Amino acid sequence: MERATRLWRGLLLRDFPIESWWQGSLLSRVSGSLRSWGKSSLLVQTSDWIGLGLVLLYWVFSAQSSTGILGLILLAMAALVVLGWLVETPTWLPVHLPLGLFWGIATLATILSPVPYAAREGWLKLTLYLAGYLLLQRLLRQLQFRDWIVGSLLLVSLAMGVYGLRQYFYGAAELATWVDPESGLAGLTRVYSYLRNPNLYGGYLIPVIPLGLAATWIWPSWGAKLLAGFTTAVNLICLLLTYSRGAWIGGLAMLTLMAVLLAQWHSVDLPARWRRWALPVLLSGGGAALLLGILTVRSLRLRVQSLFWGRLDTSNNFRLNVWAAVLEMIRDFPILGIGPGNVAFNRVYPLYQRGNFSALGAYSVPLQLTVETGFIGSLTFAWFLLVLWDHGWRCWKTLLNLRDPQGLWVAAGLAACTGMMVHGLVDTIWYRPQVQMLWWLAVALITASLASLSPQPPVDVGETPSEASSR
Repeated sequence: MERATRLWRGLLLRDFPIESWWQGSLLSRVSGSLRSWGKSSLLVQTSDWIGLGLVLLYWVFSAQSSTGILGLILLAMAALVVLGWLVETPTWLPVHLPLGLFWGIATLATILSPVPYAAREGWLKLTLYLAGYLLLQRLLRQLQFRDWIVGSLLLVSLAMGVYGLRQYFYGAAELATWVDPESGLAGLTRVYSYLRNPNLYGGYLIPVIPLGLAATWIWPSWGAKLLAGFTTAVNLICLLLTYSRGAWIGGLAMLTLMAVLLAQWHSVDLPARWRRWALPVLLSGGGAALLLGILTVRSLRLRVQSLFWGRLDTSNNFRLNVWAAVLEMIRDFPILGIGPGNVAFNRVYPLYQRGNFSALGAYSVPLQLTVETGFIGSLTFAWFLLVLWDHGWRCWKTLLNLRDPQGLWVAAGLAACTGMMVHGLVDTIWYRPQVQMLWWLAVALITASLASLSPQPPVDVGETPSEASSR
């Protein structure tokens, strides 16, 4: 039993000395010689504020369907991350080990891909997303930057939500239907705001809603609380009006977990005899409200029923055909896959597609991960998720015991990641730039709090890691 416990702790990297490992690495020794430059560099001294401006720009431009400028912003973020590595000691955590290993496997999959030039573009996107995540983690360690980053995102989502409600009340372009024309929902307007796709908009809202809930509890002023609460209410309504079944399922998982964590947060304020009933009453009340809505609202009821129509629903039938074709691709490229990115996928998928319909992706994140990086890559990413959840949950419990309100950001990150992964079981909008950086924002909220719980001794920008460790 003790050996199994040690193996489990080792798998979860609970005792992995990643800081010591980094200080002994070649890259750390090389970058140490450049740190004296950072003392006098204005660019280095203002890099965090520049990074904050880039993040705010990303939120603004991600509120539209075109994504060209987002790549340029990510490239600037990556440059700031590299600059930071050259002049200061990075904050590494055990959870970064499986993430870095996944990037390495994706790199190998790109090199050995049957379409290497196409896979190279996907590899570049993955690298830029990871750089954006590292910048977010660095910024989110500063409490004032957390408020700026989350607050700006909520304001952008509020503008999108108001436009989405306008689409519902005043109508929208024909592409908003996105419904089987032979079903009872033909002609139903599905809101999509500025993103031009209700499934994409639904995926965008899943991580934003728990951030709004957390902000409602954390922000001190009543004006900020009311703004966050109103924004969350608008986003919840818009999530419902997207009529995206995958987003509904992911949203239900997100709301359930967020409700559990908020109930834990408030349980200490309740009388002892009420604590055991708080969570069951909350969940049963939410379930009853959901069931009542399904039974009384026809459009909601038909949309839920379509989940069980199998191939009789055109959307279901299309996904089943794509999944069957992707499984054949995995069978032929099981170890390292075909390489990352939608460009590589679109080069190979036509050889396996069923019928005359192409597909933008595998319509399932686990299948997409496996077809891009093989079973090695998908298992490594699953390891990353396991370590992230374990460390995030322990961080939440620590901050809960300390009654630190910043722990609610960890709760929001856990709920957002859970909802997005559940949604990802039946769709791949997770890979779209508008949603992908929201995923890394949720991850960064967890890992930034982890880093804050175990602060490293300050390192002068002119010192090498070995010199700092010997002080």
